[in-house]
Amino acid sequence: MDVTEVVAALIGRDGQFLICQRPAHKARALLWEFVGGKVEPGETKEQALVRECREELGVTVRVGEVFLEVTHAYPDLTVHLTLFRAAITEGTPLRLEHNDLRWITAAEIPRYDFCPADEVILQKLMEEWA
Repeated sequence: MDVTEVVAALIGRDGQFLICQRPAHKARALLWEFVGGKVEPGETKEQALVRECREELGVTVRVGEVFLEVTHAYPDLTVHLTLFRAAITEGTPLRLEHNDLRWITAAEIPRYDFCPADEVILQKLMEEWA
């Protein structure tokens, strides 16, 4: 099976970070995730992340360093997820594509059902942000 390149943003503010709930009509419906999506042909990962944040949240972000990279096999696809630290430089996050948006602390992670690909990332967040 081919590996799909996916990027996501770890957007933090005041000791919290932004999570997004997937729409009910998509795969992994209503699970929580970090904003992001697939890298399109001809895009760098950073360009893809800027585009996805604009499309999904209506914000402009500055992409920072890589927080973590994970490869995860779902029944329907295998993803190579690169999570970047990112900062909003313009706009306020809007719920353009997601069911819900939340700012949470690392201690609140266990209260949410996340996509399985995010589990390793969440563990690192709980260790570093606790």
